[in-house]
Amino acid sequence: MGAACARELALIGRKVLVLEAGGDRGQAWRAAAGMLAPQIEADASDPLLELGLRARDHYQQLASALKESVGIDIALWQEGIARVAATDAEAEGLIAKVRWQQRHGHDCNWLEPSDVRARWPWLGPTTGALWAPQDGALDPMLLVQAMLADAQRLGVTLQNDRAVRLERRGSRITGVAGEAGSYVAGEVLLAAGAWSSLLEGLPRTLPVRPVRGQMAALPWPSDISRAIVYHKDCYLLARSGEAVIGSTMEEVGYLPEVTPAGVARIFGAVMALCPGLLRAKVQRTWAGLRPMTPDGMPIIGREPLLDGLWYATGHGRNGILLAGLTGALVGQLLNVDPGTPDLQAFAVDRF
Repeated sequence: MGAACARELALIGRKVLVLEAGGDRGQAWRAAAGMLAPQIEADASDPLLELGLRARDHYQQLASALKESVGIDIALWQEGIARVAATDAEAEGLIAKVRWQQRHGHDCNWLEPSDVRARWPWLGPTTGALWAPQDGALDPMLLVQAMLADAQRLGVTLQNDRAVRLERRGSRITGVAGEAGSYVAGEVLLAAGAWSSLLEGLPRTLPVRPVRGQMAALPWPSDISRAIVYHKDCYLLARSGEAVIGSTMEEVGYLPEVTPAGVARIFGAVMALCPGLLRAKVQRTWAGLRPMTPDGMPIIGREPLLDGLWYATGHGRNGILLAGLTGALVGQLLNVDPGTPDLQAFAVDRF
């Protein structure tokens, strides 16, 4: 998130101190598969749908811009995501989501069990699937690399230090104190993911907590086309010859560790989804921490209690999906762009 924001701020010529979680401490993207999937869970009660759709489509232009500027292909592909149902009750719920999205003009379809078998004969039994043909994925590691490279190309300076405290004079921020030094700044953007609430000197208790996600990768079968299949308990995503599978949601504090129990839980769910992977050999496992808020929505915008402090944090499971657009929105906010959409639903003072 910090890389995306730093790049966008550099594009508009704003000098802002961006605090992100980097190195071994941060990298919430490690818990991300990189799915761009605003539609697979959305219904009438989801306030993130419209933002997610804009964020997904924003990557089409952004991917081209990054490839041209720094030569990094972020592996964007939008060939659709299927959310499968395992029971009749799950199917009923997904059909309701499909109908709601169709009524609101979104490209979304229901696939009967026979349609699912025809498209993905390697899947286990299903009772149908929600099909979002414009959803897709990108490679989160390549996205971060490209954003950082482009930010540096635009003049951003990367400082390898751990921010520990906000500095202020009255109700105005003046900078940040780190372990290795102090940094004067009239404007500070807090984009430190799951670590955001640990910063001293915040004007309020920031309700962002870490939630661990464990993942694994198996060989993707060479005889089947790439695909992304999602179930409420797991997902399966093809990338660079691997089957990326995940993920857990664990309240364990700041422990981005892989555990036997977590990996077993993922495998149990994925093997029911795709029995053909049963004998596949695990190539690698990893874990990361997601920054979650109580209502599951991000915190984007200014801090009303401290002039010069801004937020871009708490994106939870939607961090990669929303990263590119969040950077652009933060740039609009700081530049007082009259075309900035209403972001009140994501304001920090809603808590």
